[in-house]
Amino acid sequence: MKFKRGDPIEVVDMGSGFLGSFYDGTIISRVGKETYIVIFRTILEADQSGLLREFVKADKIRPKPADVLVSSFDVGEKVDVFANDGWWVGRIISKVGESEYLVHFDSTNQDILYLFSDIRVHQDWDAANEVWVCSHN
Repeated sequence: MKFKRGDPIEVVDMGSGFLGSFYDGTIISRVGKETYIVIFRTILEADQSGLLREFVKADKIRPKPADVLVSSFDVGEKVDVFANDGWWVGRIISKVGESEYLVHFDSTNQDILYLFSDIRVHQDWDAANEVWVCSHN
């Protein structure tokens, strides 16, 4: 998929401790055939001087998924949770109270409580067909 200036995207981070996390950004420009300059929405430069701009290979970029509106999540459902400046893939373990969910993360083997507002429906990007595959029933 080719991106153009201004496209909202997400960048996957496969680095140690960040496995499977996605970070919101915007395409600034294309550099060569397979590289883009991206400005991140929530990550700052090391010196805190502004939002991080970085060269990113095309295979680490996906379009920003459309919002899928839901009123609740089911136990066992795969979800994304916004934490530590990015989206992390987890699975709902249980609902706690009116608006909180306990989420399990396989990547860290942790169970953490999150507000409904910090959780979204997990979607996988099918790059071959350029479509989103939704995990919600």
